[in-house]
Amino acid sequence: MVVYISFFFCPFFLYRNLCGSTLLGAICFDFADFVKGELEYEGYDVCIKEDGREGLEEALRNEYDLIILDVMLPSMNGFEICRRLKREKQSPVIMLSAKDSVMDKVNGLQIGADDYIAKPFAIEELLARIEVVFRRQDSLNNSIVKFKDIVINKSSRSVKRNGNEISLTNKEYELLMILVDNKDKVVTREELLEKIWGYGYEPETNVTDVYVRYLRTKLNNENKEEYIQTVRSVGYIMRS
Repeated sequence: MVVYISFFFCPFFLYRNLCGSTLLGAICFDFADFVKGELEYEGYDVCIKEDGREGLEEALRNEYDLIILDVMLPSMNGFEICRRLKREKQSPVIMLSAKDSVMDKVNGLQIGADDYIAKPFAIEELLARIEVVFRRQDSLNNSIVKFKDIVINKSSRSVKRNGNEISLTNKEYELLMILVDNKDKVVTREELLEKIWGYGYEPETNVTDVYVRYLRTKLNNENKEEYIQTVRSVGYIMRS
């Protein structure tokens, strides 16, 4: 995993609480270097930027698995960086700040942050929050299916083409999912009838062909066979 951190290098010191957790407080320790060292010890590749504007440029220029943002940064604050990042990137963001009011946390989450941690905090808490964000991201990634310029969110049953949502009926959605799950393989009419409508093939039944036509029109009305091709006398295929 590659983690990007944008921190203002404020001096910090370490002290131990009664439970043995390492906490971060203010005075004479390089906060960013400490966190970087802890993350590298856990196996992450870490990049650090001190300046907010430089940090934003770095995050937009490269791909990172996670972005950790301090709110108080020179030249541009973490809230503004997060707002701009979320317009163009899907990377999860954890915000760190000494601002621990409810409104500050709400503001950070509303502009797109995946988590918000108030200082001082135990480094173990940060590591645990990072793991939670990655688990959530893995779950989300597993629910997203892509085929060419079509993006399917299985959790919400939504379908988008080039970022534009396509409204499908339940049967159209099920038909699309079966074809996508079997991309580059021919799916017979008999299979589609049984899996979607629950009955076997009858020669006079053309319900599959009708729904394929509906689906083709919604996916691309100008080139109806761009995504779904007919295999004569057999069924249909979506070729990647």
